[in-house]
Amino acid sequence: MRVAIGQINPVIGDFAGNEKRILDAVRKADARGAELIVFPEMCICGYPPMDLLDHETFVQANLKTLRSIQKNSPSEIGIVLGYVDKNRSRSGKHLANTAVLIQDGKILLTQVKSLLPTYDVFDEARYFEPSKKRHVISFKGERIGIAICEDFWWEADPASATPYSIDPVKDLLDQGATLILAPSASPYYRGKPQIRLSLLSRIGKSSGVPVVYVNMIGGNDSLIFDGQSMLTSREGRCVFLCKAFEEELKIVDTGSQGDEIALRDEDEELEQALVLGIKDYLQKCGFDRVHIGLSGGIDSALVAALAARAIDPDRVKAFALPSRYSSQAGIRDSEQLAGNLGIQLIRLPIEEAFKAFLSSLAPIFAGREEDITEENLQARIRGTFLMAYSNKFSSLLLATGNKSELATGYATLYGDMCGGLAVIGDLFKTEVYALARNLNRKKKVIPEAILAKPPSAELKPDQKDQDTLPPYEILDQILKLYIVHNHSFEEITRKGFEPSLVREVLTRVGRAEYKRRQAPPVLKISPRAFGTGRRIPIAREIYEA
Repeated sequence: MRVAIGQINPVIGDFAGNEKRILDAVRKADARGAELIVFPEMCICGYPPMDLLDHETFVQANLKTLRSIQKNSPSEIGIVLGYVDKNRSRSGKHLANTAVLIQDGKILLTQVKSLLPTYDVFDEARYFEPSKKRHVISFKGERIGIAICEDFWWEADPASATPYSIDPVKDLLDQGATLILAPSASPYYRGKPQIRLSLLSRIGKSSGVPVVYVNMIGGNDSLIFDGQSMLTSREGRCVFLCKAFEEELKIVDTGSQGDEIALRDEDEELEQALVLGIKDYLQKCGFDRVHIGLSGGIDSALVAALAARAIDPDRVKAFALPSRYSSQAGIRDSEQLAGNLGIQLIRLPIEEAFKAFLSSLAPIFAGREEDITEENLQARIRGTFLMAYSNKFSSLLLATGNKSELATGYATLYGDMCGGLAVIGDLFKTEVYALARNLNRKKKVIPEAILAKPPSAELKPDQKDQDTLPPYEILDQILKLYIVHNHSFEEITRKGFEPSLVREVLTRVGRAEYKRRQAPPVLKISPRAFGTGRRIPIAREIYEA
């Protein structure tokens, strides 16, 4: 069968825009001789709509759009669409995550999602009632079954998903399905494309049935959808792979026995993911420009480089905000970086404001030594200046903190944590360096001096991050084991890390929870990012778990 893959970028709640994207793709696929076109999960309303589903007007608009597409589509081509339906059984949750097969204005098949994920960033059981039945339909010489996203994750490792009591794909195969369609809204993280391919390959290897997997692309808040829709053959080989992080309409032959296609380089994917995350966050939130505080350090340099790739460099402004402790070398590095990227750098010293704050606070600070308070004051002045620019010029401030800083609280609340989007908040410091070096392999935009210098907040004389934190090469290993892999204190120490150091790191992570709760959205590129995917109480006993 000639099947079109409609890999689109829906906007949550933009029903008119999503309808146009869908109908444009349907008409092009029909003109190119496709017999069927498949779109992503919940493509009519966008994913994830979260508590917009509690608004009846949202659900009704989504249903109205379905009927409009049904009415205005070409008559010959079959169309598989994802949307939100009412739960027709009238027991359980009121809504259902649903896919339909439409042809000639008629709905031939309705399939409700069977497995509702509730791990990581997902909370579908909050809104939807799962299906108790799977259906297969004869269509143009094939017996088609639809497995919506999580429905084909039944065999996934329990560490990365949830074990389920039913296997929807097996049920479809038991009913004689000869073709599995898998509309999906699967957010990206490093390594996930390989997990998906492994699951899809198992279906072909165990059943001899090909799978057309269609994933959406786009950035929605902290989530980034990578697309990479694919066709796996009867032998379970990937014989067609769509672009990553781009919309695409492609027609595939489900009987294809072509050469196996390898997945893309993970480092390249990571850069593309963050660039799309910035671009879509701006576009979907109504911003057309960004600005950044450039310190001369690696974090702000990487964020600036990614921003200059996401939008035109002339819509990216950088601010050098030197204080009495800022090095001239750091300012020169920022100037060189801005020149390499083609972005404007504005020098805005904070010394006079810092003096004014110290003078105003002197009476109540009398008799006390300077400490972290005065350090944080500088960061908060910088945050105030940068947010003032944001207000005056409707520019989005990009936060530049990394995951190591967010984890340990080595970031100033209402200071360097200011911003509307945390671009690298899911990259540990060592990963920041790795990505920066990878960018430079294509074109050297980040000065070597920035990559070579010891990290420093420059908030007091001769300050280095390592004065307060363990070396990042060690710190990041501990943080990854604890945050990403949920290892306990005992499990981490058994891997050879000094118990007192592990205890210190885990305590820092626990105490910084209140800061993270006030951080901007973090672009998710790992299996466990700060935000909705990691829900920890603030008011709790800090213990080594």
